[in-house]
Amino acid sequence: MEAVRANLEHILEVATLFNQYRMFYKQESNLNGAIEFITERIKKKDSIIFVVKDEDKYLGFTQLYPSFSSVSMKRLWILNDLYVTEAARQKGVAQMLLDTAKKFAIESKAKSLDLQTAIDNKSAQALYEKNGYQVDKEFFSYSLNLENLK
Repeated sequence: MEAVRANLEHILEVATLFNQYRMFYKQESNLNGAIEFITERIKKKDSIIFVVKDEDKYLGFTQLYPSFSSVSMKRLWILNDLYVTEAARQKGVAQMLLDTAKKFAIESKAKSLDLQTAIDNKSAQALYEKNGYQVDKEFFSYSLNLENLK
């Protein structure tokens, strides 16, 4: 197994994983939309995507979005997506993705690597906590859904 940074050569494989990830979160399958979305992220350099592959099989991906801390005046990365195919779970793929993301964040001199996960995703929470991630007890996370405003 190896983790590599995705580029335009990996679009179909990454988009397929991304589509599966979205379906995991109860979204309808939309491979064409996933291809479009991932292509745009890579072309515009909006995100950094790492994939784990084993020969010609793509086993999982993570997508990082850049952000900044105004208070510390430093870069941070938001680990927005992490997905491992069902067949590849419990085989170290998620750990490899987390290690790769951490190494990248350190090399880019980031202040932190931040993420959110579903309240009921206990296996992901255990993995993150095992890797030193801590629940933020200083700040609440809020979101304004603009799609519902008229």
